[in-house]
Amino acid sequence: MTGRVDRSHMPEPGRVPPTRFPVVRTGRLSNGLALKTVEHPGPPVVTFRLTMPVGSASDPEHAHGLAALTADLLDEGCIQRTALELHAALDRIGARLGTEVGADSTSVTLTTVARHALQGAGLLAEIVGTPRFDASDVGRVRDLRRSRVRQLRAVSSAVADRIFLGTLFPGHPYGHLGIGTDTSLASLTPAQVTAFHRDAYQLELATLIGVGALTHEEIGDVAERTFGALPVRPPASEAVVAPAVLDAVGPPSARLVLVDRPAAVQSELRVGHVAVARATPDYHALQVLNVVLGGQFVSRLNQRLREEKGYTYGVRTGFDYRRAPGPFAMQGSVQADATVECVQEVLSQMAVIGGDCPVTLAELEMARAALTRGFARGFETASQVARGVASLVLHELPASYYDTFVPEVEAVDADAVTAAAAAHLRAGEAVAVIVGPADQLMSDLPALGLGDPVRVDP
Repeated sequence: MTGRVDRSHMPEPGRVPPTRFPVVRTGRLSNGLALKTVEHPGPPVVTFRLTMPVGSASDPEHAHGLAALTADLLDEGCIQRTALELHAALDRIGARLGTEVGADSTSVTLTTVARHALQGAGLLAEIVGTPRFDASDVGRVRDLRRSRVRQLRAVSSAVADRIFLGTLFPGHPYGHLGIGTDTSLASLTPAQVTAFHRDAYQLELATLIGVGALTHEEIGDVAERTFGALPVRPPASEAVVAPAVLDAVGPPSARLVLVDRPAAVQSELRVGHVAVARATPDYHALQVLNVVLGGQFVSRLNQRLREEKGYTYGVRTGFDYRRAPGPFAMQGSVQADATVECVQEVLSQMAVIGGDCPVTLAELEMARAALTRGFARGFETASQVARGVASLVLHELPASYYDTFVPEVEAVDADAVTAAAAAHLRAGEAVAVIVGPADQLMSDLPALGLGDPVRVDP
C-alpha cells in the first residue's frame, strides 16, 4: 500500500494566503456624524452599527451598571413607537437588533435584508436617537438585572471576575464589571438613564458603520436619509466622554484574595496583573506569547496542569486590550487540593517564559499558525466586518490593519516574544484571586509568598 499518511506527527503548516479586508470608505453626514461604509458581497443583508467611545468605564462612581442598563433599555420603545410596535416593525423586515457594552465603548447594531436597508436604518436611528425610557420600563429592566447580579453570586467564575477587577483597579473606572452591583443598580433612576443617554449617545462622538450587499453610495444615501436627520446636541459632559481611564493605576488592594466556597471540590482562579493598552507596539508579539503560554488548548499551562498533572479540564490566559492598560489574567477551575500548586505553576511559567525557558521554535510556529490560519473567518459576515471596523475606530487603527495582521504575526520571531514576555509579564507583581474551600486552603496559602490572604464575601 502506498501513500500512507504518517499520523505520528503534526503536518507542516503551509503559508497562509494573504487576507484582504474589504475597502473601508470614510465620510461624514450632513449633521457631522462620522460614517464608515464597506461593500460586502454575498448574502443580501446589511448591517448598520452605531458605535460610541463610551462604555462601562464611564459609569459614575456610585452608579455602576448605568451604561449597560441604558443600552439594555433601547429596545423598550422610542418616542414614535411602543415596545410592541417597535418589535413588530423589526419583525416585519426580518431585522435583528443587538447592543454591546464594553469598558471603552458601546455599540448598537441592526442587521436586516438589503432591500429593507432604509427601513432598518430608520428604525435604528429612532432607537438610539429618541428612546422612550419610561419609568416603568426602567424599573422592570433594572430589577431583572439586579436579579441576575444576585444569581451570579453563586457562580464562582463571575465572583472571581468581579473581585479580580476590583482588586487590580481599586477606585479606577476599570475596576468593576459592566453589569454593576445589586446596590448600585438599586439606586439608578430614569433621570440618570436619560442623562447618561444624552451625554454618551452624541453624534460628535459616534461613528455609523454600514456594511452589506450594497454599494458605498447606496449605504451612504441610506445613512443620510435616516441618521442625517438626527439633531446635533450640545457637547457631552466631559466626565462621561473622557473618564479618568488614562490616569495611573494605583497598587492593587491586595496580592492574595480568598472567597470561601465551603466543601467545593474545585477552586476558581484568577492570576494576573495590570498589563498594557491596545496601542502597545508589542501587540503582535504579545499575541504570540499568549498563545504559547495559555491562549489555546495545547499551551504550556494546559500541558502542565491538564495533561501532565490532571488538575483541571483547562485553563486559559489573555490580555484584555483597552484604550488604557487593561488586565492580563490566567483563569480557570482546578482541583481544590491542587490550588496552591496550580497558582505556583502559573507564576513560574509567567516568570520563565521571558528568560530561563523562552519560546521554542516549535511553539513559535504553532502559535503563529493558530493566530493566522483562521483569521479570515472572523470577517465572513456583514456583522463581523462591522465589528471589525468598530474596533479600528475605537483604537484609532488604520484601515489597512487587518491586511497587515497576518504578515505582522508571521514576522514575530522568538527573540521578540521573549523580549515582550520580559517586558510585560510581571509574576512578582501578580495578584491571585481564589474562590474555593477556605478551611482546606488556608494552611497552604503562605507558600505562595503573596502575603496574608484577604477574605471577602462573594
